[in-house]
Amino acid sequence: MDWPGLLTAPALFNKTRSMRYRDSLVVVFFALCCIILTLLPTGFEGSQAKDSYLAKAQVLSVDNTDLRQNLIVYTGTQDLQVRLLKGPHIGQEARVVNPLAGKMEFDEIYAPGDILLVEYKVHDGSIRMAFSRGYYRLSHALLLIGLFCVFICLVAGTTGLKALLSFAFAALMLWKVLIPLFLKDVSPIPLALLVVAALTGSVSFLIGGFTRKGLTSFLGSFAGLLLACVLAQVFAGGFHLNGAVRPYAENLLYAGYPHLDLTQIFLAGIFLACSGAVMDLSMDIAASIDEVKKKKPAIGFWEIFGSGMAVGRSVVGTMTTTLLLAYSGGYTAMLMNFMSQGLKLPHILNLNFVASEILNVFVGSFGLVAVAPLTALIGAVLYGRR
Repeated sequence: MDWPGLLTAPALFNKTRSMRYRDSLVVVFFALCCIILTLLPTGFEGSQAKDSYLAKAQVLSVDNTDLRQNLIVYTGTQDLQVRLLKGPHIGQEARVVNPLAGKMEFDEIYAPGDILLVEYKVHDGSIRMAFSRGYYRLSHALLLIGLFCVFICLVAGTTGLKALLSFAFAALMLWKVLIPLFLKDVSPIPLALLVVAALTGSVSFLIGGFTRKGLTSFLGSFAGLLLACVLAQVFAGGFHLNGAVRPYAENLLYAGYPHLDLTQIFLAGIFLACSGAVMDLSMDIAASIDEVKKKKPAIGFWEIFGSGMAVGRSVVGTMTTTLLLAYSGGYTAMLMNFMSQGLKLPHILNLNFVASEILNVFVGSFGLVAVAPLTALIGAVLYGRR
């Protein structure tokens, strides 16, 4: 009879039950955080237009009399007659104004039968001051999100549910904490570091559990992000970037927030943008170290470090290219414009908004590459102990 096996079986059962209990506590904690963040006011609710409604509407007829065509763009206004399909005033008709600015990225021209999102006010029981807010896209967005949630749960099971919880926590932290406090002129770099630490903790401990694997992933990720933060501030001065290179950044100054430090917000966005890839790499290395330790419990410090580095080298080679493609994919039209004008490469690279992307890509990649040895070292320290 295998007496040692019988003696260790209760211990293994108790250990497994303890791990499940700790995992459940982590899930409950972040679920409660999501509920609290959902109920948390941002402080900017009063800036929304009072007594205004948003509703789905169908275009009945259009009047293009005031439209003026300038080459391929239109300016002026388009008058629409719509019928509300949802909301407290369903079935009522209203005249909607669709102002055009002459920019294809913002303007939309509608035809009878189109479904729109309309914002309007009510005065003395009748609809007044109605404006178009674009094609109605919310139903398709909700359908896509629902399909994604179902798909990730089918593929990953319980881990998929935890991933969705971490996704929800990240979205709420950005919308309910980071953005409002940026607008309230809280110091961007320390605030972004705290938010990134919370996001890293949610991903690491929800996916990796409250274990050495989760702790290794968390510490390795945050160490790499700290390095990216330091590098961003060190090199920002030499690039002479003012932070207004981001879309809508300058609009903030004209919207009543001239006191904001756009440069610090831009730098905070650099290590915030690369945090997802950093967490991915760190978790890959931590999971590999954990698996190696389970298969070979007697493995020592240097063997664990070498195993972590072996995995890190393989993943880093693809993740740096992933960062480059993720950042530059949205600038395809800009690069085509530069090439069509025959601009020389030094001229292109010296443009402020191109230089900002160079800083963004390579600082983020530097932090990503550093995560491999940092996570391997931290894992070797934590797993090397008996």
